[in-house]
Amino acid sequence: MKPHEVKKLGDDEIDIEVASLRRRLFDLRCQMVTEKIQNTAQFGHVKRDIARLLTEKRSRQVTAAQDA
Repeated sequence: MKPHEVKKLGDDEIDIEVASLRRRLFDLRCQMVTEKIQNTAQFGHVKRDIARLLTEKRSRQVTAAQDA
């Protein structure tokens, strides 16, 4: 997920996407235990996307607090 894609999302969409990515991370961890994962770089990509979404969400909160 690119930064410009994150900025286009609404607040509710960010929450939904974070929940989805956290579920994906959980599934990857389960696959790591039960079977071999071909591409372990997926962990980094998912974690980075979660961080990118949470950073955008926090940035919006700070901006809203400053405007109020």
